[in-house]
Amino acid sequence: MVRSSAPRLITLTSDLGSAYAAQMKAVLAHRRLPGTIVDLAHDLKPHAIGEAAFLLRAMAVGFPAGTVHVAVIDPGVGGRRAPIAIECADGSTLVGPDNGVLLPLAEALGRPRAFRIDPQRLERRGRVGTTFDGRDLFAPTAAELARGTPARRLGVEIQPHHYAVPAAVRSGRRAIGEVVHADRFGNLVTNVPTDWVPRDARRLEVRIGHARRRALPIASSYEALGRHGAGVLGSSFGLLEVAVREGSAARRFRADVASPVEFGWASPRRAHVRR
Repeated sequence: MVRSSAPRLITLTSDLGSAYAAQMKAVLAHRRLPGTIVDLAHDLKPHAIGEAAFLLRAMAVGFPAGTVHVAVIDPGVGGRRAPIAIECADGSTLVGPDNGVLLPLAEALGRPRAFRIDPQRLERRGRVGTTFDGRDLFAPTAAELARGTPARRLGVEIQPHHYAVPAAVRSGRRAIGEVVHADRFGNLVTNVPTDWVPRDARRLEVRIGHARRRALPIASSYEALGRHGAGVLGSSFGLLEVAVREGSAARRFRADVASPVEFGWASPRRAHVRR
């Protein structure tokens, strides 16, 4: 196998928790130089492929070209879904299950080519059961890739399972979308871009899920909402977020990922003309 001289950076993302993630890192430590493994998150919502796909793209897209990104959100582990490695235009490679979790990041990095991992082509110990491909298959694959092995040497090229982060729709002074991430504070991040709302808007008419429509202030910070106050902010993702200061918008509005959301705003104020 052809390998480069310097090992590449590896990132790890999963819904596995720290104990299982540690076993993946042990495999990597046995196969490559230490100090080049970065944990992005291991506390993602279990089995939530769509939310994980959104977060993986947001977390990993800024890493250096050539990074190996491993993502294990894998409710179909041991089943028919394929294990894949995806090469991208910047030289980065993504490793994980072919269930859609890798695709938004792969497409953001450009020109993805996916290969089905053949376990027989890996330098590894035998597989232990069928429930932990993160340790038994994806970590050894990442080690090979980080040492310079091209993904095409690890399996045949396939068409990966497609998944796209849902897109919002804007019509006039209204935007319709959905919640794409509910964070640990209960903040509801939507797929509606912040810059769709006019800069001079002060309040939005908001409807989330089956809750009644209500007017909420647009705030520049959580502090500006006042304690337990609800409002809309521009999130760090560049998307509108509904939040409750020192509380949970998810609980207050009884909403979660995939809950529909609608925002409306008033006409821009007419400029006063001096006569």
